[in-house]
Amino acid sequence: MNVMRSVGTLTRADLAETINHKMGFSRAESLDMVESILAKMCDAMSDGENVKISGFGSFVLRDKKERIGRNPKTGVEVPITPRRVMTFRASQKLKERIANAS
Repeated sequence: MNVMRSVGTLTRADLAETINHKMGFSRAESLDMVESILAKMCDAMSDGENVKISGFGSFVLRDKKERIGRNPKTGVEVPITPRRVMTFRASQKLKERIANAS
């Protein structure tokens, strides 16, 4: 079953709609399920945990050290503060699926 969705962007509502159609949950239950999953992922990353979804990919946290950057307009060196960043690494299955979709 193909569910209509926004062109170019997959939204929370699109995910809930898919759960509603495929699993038969009500729209409210489906949206609650999506919200619960996303909240669990956010909580895990806030606690410093990486999130891995088998067959899809991994959300990986990295701590970046302080370093010296350069203002591109003026060329003046400025310190870039240490920070934690999140990156996404696609699984091999996802990479293959994307490559074969072209």
